[in-house]
Amino acid sequence: MRTPSSAATSKTPCCSKVGIMRGPWTPEEDEVLANYITREEEGRWHTLPKRAGLLRCGKSCRLWWMNYLRPSVKRGRIAPDEVDLILRLHRLLGNRYSIIRNHIKI
Repeated sequence: MRTPSSAATSKTPCCSKVGIMRGPWTPEEDEVLANYITREEEGRWHTLPKRAGLLRCGKSCRLWWMNYLRPSVKRGRIAPDEVDLILRLHRLLGNRYSIIRNHIKI
């Protein structure tokens, strides 16, 4: 029985296209992405880079916004009562972090 070649079964990375920026985001790119999302709202990540004038892939834009630029992302130290709450919820719910996150005020 033949097995398919690895090239036929593997997916290409989203940022392997020619002309797409890779590596750290610049402050200018941060500003363009934040301004565009503030103006147009989130969604349609696949077409966002072209519409916003960014040389990034949609997945990169989505991850950068969701994890770093979104205003609701809490920065800084975690308060002791928050640590206690997280630990209690983890004991109760296990590794179900999306459910745990819903119980924590942002």
